Amino acid sequence: MTATNLPACLFPPIEPYRSGMLPVDELHTLYWEECGNPQGEPVLFLHGGPGSGLSPLHRRFFDPAHYRIVLFEQRGAGRSTPLGEVRNNTTPLLVADIEQLREQLGIGQWLVFGGSWGSTLALAYGQAHPARCTGFVLRGIFLCTPAEIDWFLHGMGWFFPQARAEFLAPIPEPERSDLLSAYARRLFSDDAALSAQAARAWSRYEAACLHLLPHPETVEEFGADAVSLAVGRLEAHYFVHRGFFSEEQLLRGLPRIRHLPAAIIQGRYDVVCPPATAYRLQQAWPEARMTMVEDAGHAALEPGTAAALVAATEQFKTDRLRTGLARAA
Repeated sequence: MTATNLPACLFPPIEPYRSGMLPVDELHTLYWEECGNPQGEPVLFLHGGPGSGLSPLHRRFFDPAHYRIVLFEQRGAGRSTPLGEVRNNTTPLLVADIEQLREQLGIGQWLVFGGSWGSTLALAYGQAHPARCTGFVLRGIFLCTPAEIDWFLHGMGWFFPQARAEFLAPIPEPERSDLLSAYARRLFSDDAALSAQAARAWSRYEAACLHLLPHPETVEEFGADAVSLAVGRLEAHYFVHRGFFSEEQLLRGLPRIRHLPAAIIQGRYDVVCPPATAYRLQQAWPEARMTMVEDAGHAALEPGTAAALVAATEQFKTDRLRTGLARAA
């Protein structure tokens, strides 16, 4: 998405006032950054994928005068090292990484903001550490169930048949009955060229399905080696392991966080993470405010979705300021 067609609702561009690299074990080191108001209300941004990494645009969903904005790239993604690494890469370890970053930054509690896989990780983190969360902004809900994984591999082609044909092309016909295993063999192959080819096909397939309207520049961006290697390898890794969750874990764990405020933002025509999953979450969490964006697919920066996300962070800001004034009185 170019600068000329960015949603008008976003806050102005902002640069980090602090950033660093956090070693979390003998293998992985994570990139992190802080923007906005160092004395402001902490908010944590969790990117999607897994493996998608950060964009400077992700800083712009939050009022920088109010929020202390914390962003980091998960294991194997973006500037975190090593890129695309699946060893020592599980959801419980990602949750532990978030806690390690929180403690390093001296933050007691924070608002947790995540979309797509970021919504998955936000729910997992919140249920593991509810006392550290003040609330949630969740977009394009993904619970990492077998049905959702099957939809990604097979169902999206009903809406994007050309993209699916290109996704199938690297896989010989006899192997297509178990597409995830066929891709995993290639993505985790010792043959670097074979792995890179599979990663590009996987990542471009997802990118082609992200928006309500075509965005060919996004497909090209996701086809770049630095993006596709992380997205293809890490998504397949987490799909193979069902997100490292037990059956319906994230719905069964909701009682741990139902007392916290939450906003669910969902694109009506989200083909990557269909609205049925967001509906399931909201039915299990009736206290959460759900906004169905009627003219949007999956991407966070489609105009209606971006506006709903900014409105949600502004509502949390207003609620926090109102609570502070009431306490002062």
